[in-house]
This record gives sequence, C-alpha cells and structure tokens, in this order.
Amino acid sequence: MVAAPQTTIPDETDVLIVGAGAAGCVFAAVLAQAGKSVLVLEAGPGWEDEDLISSGIWSRKLRWGGPSTISTGEHPAGVGFNSGWGFGGAALHHYGTWPRMFPGDFSMASDHGKGLDWPFSYDALQPYYDRVQAFVGISGDSAAEPWRPPEDADYPLPPLAIFNQARLIAKGFEKLGLTTAPSPMAILSEPYGDTGREPCIYDGWCDAGCPIGSLANPLVTYMPAAKQHGALFQSRAMVTHIHTNAKGDTATGADYVDEASAKHQVKAKLVILAASTIHNPAILLNSVSEAHPAGLGNRNDLVGRYFMTHSIAPIYGFFDDEDAENYLGVTGAQMFNVSLKDEPKDGAFGALQWLIGPVVKPNDLLGVAMSRADLFGKDLEAFMQRATRHMGVMFGFGEDIPQFDNRVELSESLGPDGTRLPRVVHRFDADGLGVNTYANTLGLSIMVAAGANDPWAAPRASAHLIGGTVMGQAAETSVADGYGQVHDVQNLFLAGPGLFPTSGSSNPNFTNHAISLRAAEYIVERWGGLTG
Repeated sequence: MVAAPQTTIPDETDVLIVGAGAAGCVFAAVLAQAGKSVLVLEAGPGWEDEDLISSGIWSRKLRWGGPSTISTGEHPAGVGFNSGWGFGGAALHHYGTWPRMFPGDFSMASDHGKGLDWPFSYDALQPYYDRVQAFVGISGDSAAEPWRPPEDADYPLPPLAIFNQARLIAKGFEKLGLTTAPSPMAILSEPYGDTGREPCIYDGWCDAGCPIGSLANPLVTYMPAAKQHGALFQSRAMVTHIHTNAKGDTATGADYVDEASAKHQVKAKLVILAASTIHNPAILLNSVSEAHPAGLGNRNDLVGRYFMTHSIAPIYGFFDDEDAENYLGVTGAQMFNVSLKDEPKDGAFGALQWLIGPVVKPNDLLGVAMSRADLFGKDLEAFMQRATRHMGVMFGFGEDIPQFDNRVELSESLGPDGTRLPRVVHRFDADGLGVNTYANTLGLSIMVAAGANDPWAAPRASAHLIGGTVMGQAAETSVADGYGQVHDVQNLFLAGPGLFPTSGSSNPNFTNHAISLRAAEYIVERWGGLTG
C-alpha cells in the first residue's frame, strides 16, 4: 500500500530536501548517515514496492500527477512521460539503462566551440561512477565496449540475457562495421550481495516499476539506506517557496502545502532542491523576495536557461522468418552502440547512442500499436498479428546542444499557494535536427543490412529532461557551482540532471547519481562553513 504520511513532521531540521527521487534519496542517505537530521518533502504519493503493478495503464500513475506543466516551442519536449510523481520520482519508472557520459561531454565548448563546459572533468566524476555502480549493481560487459575509458571499474555483474530481437539487429551493425555491446543496465542479472533483490525475470515491465527490486529504483537502493539512518520522508507535501535571510545569502527554510492545501513552513540549516529538471527552476523563480526580485539564483537571468532533451529516432523492421522474441527482455535495451561527438554525421555535430532491442508490449505509448499510429481497423489488426512476434526495434538518442533560449519559465497560470506554474520552451538547433536525420538514415540502413523486411522510421520523439539550472565556474555563466551550490546562496544546493551543462547522448540517471554522491559528501566535509 502507498505509505501513510508521517504522523509528526518536524518544523525544523538540519537538512531539508525537496523531492524524493534519485538525487534526493542519494543526498538523504549520505547526510543522514553523517548524523544530520534530514527531512525529505515529496509532492506525490508515498509509493512502496507492493504498489508496483505490471500494467501499462497503471504505470501512468508513476508520471507527474501534480499541477500541469505547459510544453511549448518549435519542438516541444515530452514532459509528462519523462517526469515522476511520488517516492522514487522519475527513477521509479525509468528503464535502468545506465551508460556513463564520456570525457568529451565535459569539455564541449573548449574542444569544439559549441555549447558549454562542465566545471570539472570526467576524471573528477569517474570514482563516483565506480562507487555508485558497486552499490546499486550494474549488469554489463566492460570488455565489449571500445568507447569505454580504460580506467573505469568493470561492471559488478555479468550482462543481462540477450534475446533474438537484439541478436538479429546487431547483425546489421556488424555488416556495416559498427560495434555493439550488451547495454549497461542497473538491473540485476544474478543475486547481488545481501540486498535481497531478485534477478531480472525478463518480462519487460520495467516501465511500471519493478516489484521484485531487480531494477535499481530509489525504493530499493538509497531510500532504505536513508531511512535506516533516520531520514524522514513526507509524501503529499508540495514545496512552493524557498525563504532566505534579509540579506538573501542564506536559505532559512521553505513553505509547502499538504494534500488538503494547508500551508506549512519548515526551517532548515541547509536546503537541497531535488524536485526535477522542471520544478527546481520553477521553485527558484517563484521564490521572489526583496533580495532576489527575479527569483533565487537568477541575478543573471540564467535560472531555467539551457534546457535540453534528447531527440529519438525510432527505427523498426520485420523479421518474418524468425520469432524476434520482442516480448522478452527489458524495457530499456539489450544492446547499445555509441557514436561520439567527433565522429562524422553528414555534417551535423553531436553524439548518438543506439538502444537496441527493447521489449515491446501490444499497446501503450512505446508499444506495438503506437509504432504505426496511422493504421486503423483491419490494417491495424493485420499489422499487430505480424508485429507482435516479428518486429524489431531500436532507438537512436541524439544530443541536444545547449541553447540560451531553450528554457523553463513561469506561465500566467496559478498553482498552489499563489505560485505560477512552469512552462517549457524548446527547439532543436540545426545540429540537433541533423543528428536526428542522420540517425534515421543510418538506422534504416542497419535494418536493411540485418535482413529486416519493410523497415520504417517513426516520427521524431524526445526523452529525458536535462539542464535549466546549469552548473559552471562563475555566477555570470551558471546558476550553481560544480557541487550544485547556488552561487548567491551559500547553503542552498541544487540536484539532478538540471545541473548538466551538456546532454551528451547518454541516459542521464547514472550521471545524476554520481554527481549527487559527490556533492553530498562535499556538504558533509564542509558542513560548518556552509551552515555557520
């Protein structure tokens, strides 16, 4: 059952964390273990493992269920599908595809004169990647990845099983001289330590959560560790404003509204905003005061700027003489391929990642029927009969170059406690569109080389929510420093993929965990200076 709200919620705490998703739970675990009192306020329900049901219809409950977000621009981002709602956040329904970002993702402006640089190198994050993967358990084959930095620790578990769909498509890559490898997945291929989590049973319901705990969602990784050390988690508590002292350089706490719309206030020595890529900037922009007339951290009009997503090139084909076993496996990918930024793509610039052989169910957004949304009646029935055992699928994830005008801003629509609701404005630039076009062309060639019949490319889609509160070296060019510390407020930290200055083409959750662990330990080491 959904966890009942805490019976007693303190009105004062050492650490207030906004959001019980992946980043919020990492911070809660580290800071609670360090002896700090930690309160986590989550806008959505208090999900528990037994609430997770293998159903495409039910899985929609795990998406954002609060006040609406408007998605606009020439190429609107898929906000609803990529957001979370309740304990675990978006990581509760994520697919467990955990590639790392690459060294070149951290120095794009310096190397190529495009986009932004991170305030640290890949080398600074590498040990945190290693520690996170050892804690959660990642299945993969390090030796099969030629693009992998040699200093990275090997995956702690062997790769997940490979079924016929991925093997068939991989032949097309091979014929074109392209390498594939088992996808690194935060899903257990075998029992792992004393976690009590079960290995994957390959029924492909990752999208609806994972009730056996094979997939590393926060309910089975960092949240239990946080609770073990005394962290409190409060559901149905939507934070609306962050308060500061009169000077504006120190956060003092936050307002939140409960399920009955009653308003409450919590005082804190240190505040961590880990709500989401959309709601972190929205809370900052709504936190207007005399010291911060444009919103917290927004002295240079950077809060909400450089929002990014990934373009998706969905590629399909039929293997009519084979049982593609497309109903077996995981929702994310069985195999993957990476093309780094400096590899040619018909004149376009940007990284590209192929995720090969995800499970496809008969219906729902990523299902068989929706792969041909133009078909109806008997045509759809014939297509479904053919596709449910013979269709092969892969998705090309293209990099989105950071642009100042892609942003999260406030709309005129009002939300809880008089706040203004967020609006996302997004368009792909010429490089982003070019990488997506290149992916469509290449993907169809791969399917033909694999022997697939009647291959087709579905319309462009998008995945993941990145940027909007980017980190950097200076307040003039970023919202926060390399640890997520807001430049203008010493004890206010931001967390999540909203900090990323670039998107790369890698799924963001592994990197999200790594930067969160790094920042949480920084806070512990410097606690007195941050809160004194």
